[in-house]
Amino acid sequence: MTLRLRDRTIEFLQIEPNKKFSARQIAEWVYETYPKECEAKRVRSTARVFPLEDRNSFITQLVAEIGSNRPSMQKKYPQLKTTEGRPRKFYWSTQSDEDEIISAEADTSSDGTGKSIKKTYSEHDLYPILSNFLRSELNVFSKRIDERKSSNVRGRGGNRWLYPDLVGVEDLSQNWNLEIKRIVKQYADHKTKLWSFEVKKLVNLSNVREVFFQAVSNSSWANFGYLVAGEFVGEKTSQELRMLSSLHGIGVIRLDVENPTESQILIPAIEKTNVDWDTANRVAQENKDFRDYIKAVRQFYQTGDLREKDWDL
Repeated sequence: MTLRLRDRTIEFLQIEPNKKFSARQIAEWVYETYPKECEAKRVRSTARVFPLEDRNSFITQLVAEIGSNRPSMQKKYPQLKTTEGRPRKFYWSTQSDEDEIISAEADTSSDGTGKSIKKTYSEHDLYPILSNFLRSELNVFSKRIDERKSSNVRGRGGNRWLYPDLVGVEDLSQNWNLEIKRIVKQYADHKTKLWSFEVKKLVNLSNVREVFFQAVSNSSWANFGYLVAGEFVGEKTSQELRMLSSLHGIGVIRLDVENPTESQILIPAIEKTNVDWDTANRVAQENKDFRDYIKAVRQFYQTGDLREKDWDL
């Protein structure tokens, strides 16, 4: 009586295609659905350091095996896809990478009967999650940049890669002595770091280079630039991001929509010492929200007070 964990993993994922599951969720289903096969496997186990004496230890072993089997399973079944970050999620999809991006960016999808249903979340739903993450984890005050508030003097699409989705400011002087604050007040660039964020729902191998260089372009003025997404799919996507980041300094943040506190910086951004004020001026000329952001930063330079009403909290 053999468990055949690889087959059971594929079987489970095929039940609900496109839905994402952790290795633990898969292992728990296998344990509950094939108890006799699991018991036979447990008895045959030769583990000595961590004997598989109870349910939790056995499921933990299944989780480890699912993870180690992943490369061979994906080689055999291209439809088996995984997200990057912790915890890695597994799902079954017959869509191409390009179709997944199209589907993710659409506001609605079909329920299989021709009826449209609203997606679980949109790109705009990620903005407040990112704002909260930045404030709680990085002490960065952020502000949304709405592309609809741009002048568009260059025509439709002329500013597509000009401004980011969110911008932020980090108060380096928060814990400084008052005398130090007074001295540094006249040296604005030594008191803050300016941040820029390009946000996407999904990044996979089909769009990784496009969205990365969009982040490069939109963040060129800032001290720190980040590409942010709700999901990064595929190990090759992660490899590409690490290579591009090492060349261009853009960082990567994965937002966990279900558990925002579990969001994580996958790749830290490389700091640029100076703000490019010429580029910032171009963005300010085109977009009202960005002008308001610069005004809020100037207000802080002058008063040392980051007024909460100026920021998205």
